[in-house]
Amino acid sequence: RKKKARSRQRSSTSGSAKDAAGGQESGGGVALKKEIGLVSACGIIVGNIIGSGIFVSPKGVLENASSVGVALIVWIITGIITAIGALCYAELGVTIPKSGGDYSYVKDIFGGLAGFLRLWIAVLVIYPTNQAVIALTFSNYVLQPLFPTCFPPESGLRLLAAVCLLLLTWVNCSSVRWATRVQDIFTAGKLLALALIIIMGVVQICKGEYYWLEPANAFEPFQDYDVGLIALAFLQGSFAYGGWNFLNYVTEELVDPYVNLPRAIFISIPLVTFVYVFANIAYVTAMSPQELLASNAVAVTFGEKLMGVMAWIMPISVALSTFGGVNGSLFTSSRLFFAGAREGHLPSLLAMIHVKRCTPIPALLFTCLSTLLMLCTSDMYTLINYVGFINYLFYGVTVAGQIVLRIKQPNIDQPIKVSLIWPVIYLIFWAFLLIFSLYSEPVVCGIGLAIMMTGVPVYFLGVYWDNKPQCFYTFIDKMTYLGQKFCVVVYPAESRSSSSENKEEEEEMKEARAPLSKEDEDNHKSADC
Repeated sequence: RKKKARSRQRSSTSGSAKDAAGGQESGGGVALKKEIGLVSACGIIVGNIIGSGIFVSPKGVLENASSVGVALIVWIITGIITAIGALCYAELGVTIPKSGGDYSYVKDIFGGLAGFLRLWIAVLVIYPTNQAVIALTFSNYVLQPLFPTCFPPESGLRLLAAVCLLLLTWVNCSSVRWATRVQDIFTAGKLLALALIIIMGVVQICKGEYYWLEPANAFEPFQDYDVGLIALAFLQGSFAYGGWNFLNYVTEELVDPYVNLPRAIFISIPLVTFVYVFANIAYVTAMSPQELLASNAVAVTFGEKLMGVMAWIMPISVALSTFGGVNGSLFTSSRLFFAGAREGHLPSLLAMIHVKRCTPIPALLFTCLSTLLMLCTSDMYTLINYVGFINYLFYGVTVAGQIVLRIKQPNIDQPIKVSLIWPVIYLIFWAFLLIFSLYSEPVVCGIGLAIMMTGVPVYFLGVYWDNKPQCFYTFIDKMTYLGQKFCVVVYPAESRSSSSENKEEEEEMKEARAPLSKEDEDNHKSADC
């Protein structure tokens, strides 16, 4: 019985990611479909990095940098550091070709507990709160024109945010292709809106409106320079590039990941850096630093100053950008939960996919439900502040894992092998920001660490402890059975192997699939899976 329980925890794809994705070739049943091409891969990265921040409040960097010139330098440097981090993730992504991103890499390199803590903080706080905030921003910009003289009612904001989440969850459950098309379209829309801002900035410069870009004025501080504030500006800039690692969560669904993963990173990060820098340049051609800092929605103020009757384009652009951001976050975070369940760190039901659509419906529903619960609390912004430090902490741990992997397994196959100077540069920058965060906000960082450490007893009770009571396994089996019947899902197929160990695992997984009868499975299997 203990052996069967371990099998269920490992799930059907506890082997290599290639096995999980290769079910279609082996004829072994349903499997995740490889439907994400290079364009969609770029859309996932760009769409997740560029949310509402560049439209609404890019002032976090400026107010801490103390001058326009230093702020632009911060945007450029953080873009370069992000590109270096993404380069390290590209190597890890093709060396450990599993969906799940940094969770999978940390688990494989540092062990189950470290990986579980990364997953725990993501499941508990990071993704539900981020998705809830983005959805609320979307609903705010949609409803604001209906309430021109006051703020939209809180209940209305939350209700529309919930509708947005439910609609996009349905799209993601229906088809990977639909979800990526939505991402492509809305990413293109936000890039067009930002291109419009940049073009108008160029027009302003051609008209001679570049007072704040002249070196003498650009570096004139509107407050005294302070090393601590400049470090905070770098921290804000790093957060603005958040989402650069999301493509690594869906590695198994990439077409030719060994080629398209690094290509998408090399295209997307420089593109986002260019857009961020030149959008900020455009803003200061129409607004002084003081006006920019006073605005609650910079792009809207920019549109009102320069676009006249067409100023409505900007709030619509923010709404479309956030809608695409919710879709991208749902798509990638559900794959993280799917990967966690496959490794036995979450209920095995979350590692199953629909027999016809080949989408991880239970993981998507779990993601949606956790986000809807966050919409019911008023403390999500506080939670984001607490765990933002932890999220950034694991970026560095993952990149450090790249060096550890080189030492522990020097002969491992690495389709991409970058110079170790790059992870060292990233870790120096990361350590500087991490130490400064601990120094400037020790209480917030301490609470974030405490939230993460609540996962330790959960890991030992739920994952490490194998010899649980029989009634526990019976209850889990019944709940898995109900979930399978409700969602019409099975474990992804595993490629066949001649080795006795793999044959034994296949037999164990046949038992794990037993809750869904063979008749049901035959009726629902799709030929294109």
